[in-house]
Amino acid sequence: MATPPLLELRDIRKRFGHVEAVRRASLTVAAGRVTALLGDNGAGKSTLVKVMQGYHAPTSGTIRLEGRPVRFASPADARAAGIETVPQDLGLVPLMSIYRNFFLGRELTKKPFGFLDHRKMRTICTEALSRMGIRVRDAGEEVGTLSGGERQSIAIARAEHFGAKLVILDEPTSALSVKQTRMVLDYIVEAKHRGLAILFITHNMAHVKAVADGVTVMRQGESVVENLPIEAATADELGRLVMGTLTVERLAGRV
Repeated sequence: MATPPLLELRDIRKRFGHVEAVRRASLTVAAGRVTALLGDNGAGKSTLVKVMQGYHAPTSGTIRLEGRPVRFASPADARAAGIETVPQDLGLVPLMSIYRNFFLGRELTKKPFGFLDHRKMRTICTEALSRMGIRVRDAGEEVGTLSGGERQSIAIARAEHFGAKLVILDEPTSALSVKQTRMVLDYIVEAKHRGLAILFITHNMAHVKAVADGVTVMRQGESVVENLPIEAATADELGRLVMGTLTVERLAGRV
């Protein structure tokens, strides 16, 4: 029997009063793969992701986690199931140290008085980053001293260290230099090779071609293309699929 995908959303609809933000969307994310979620502004991507994160309950449709039907009542539920998000602002505090950011919200304390165990957090952070191929000069440095690419890598590593099975990356390469972008894309590939499922949300088709295994495209609240193999379309064709000037049927002979 084939292994079920890590997360599968089928025929998701989400209404807010009379507004139907998502009307028929399906998405499959598998372990050890990078799935790109593409769509213009207003296509329904953000609402669909918030359903995955537990912020919104779907009006209808099904969600399966490793083959089992699930309902996320809150973001805490989704996080407990192994779904982590690295937002555009990374959720990092620039004036705090690397290791404090790494353990932000999950701080280690000493018994019996509950003081923060700075030494232990610093050691674990350094070792965890090193295992994941991330070298930092000093885990006690402020995060604000790091480059954008280094911050992205640390945010992804933090999610993986704390048991994420699926990492949602929201525009991780926006506003980065060419060198920093390459660093983040390389780290996404490394995370995939370690068995993580990656959902890559971006408007940059070249970056999609560089790291994604498959593509899902949303338009007007629907998934008009689902799990298109990355080799089936050029970066220009992906852009045209997003804009609606190209249909997947015209690519069918190459899929």
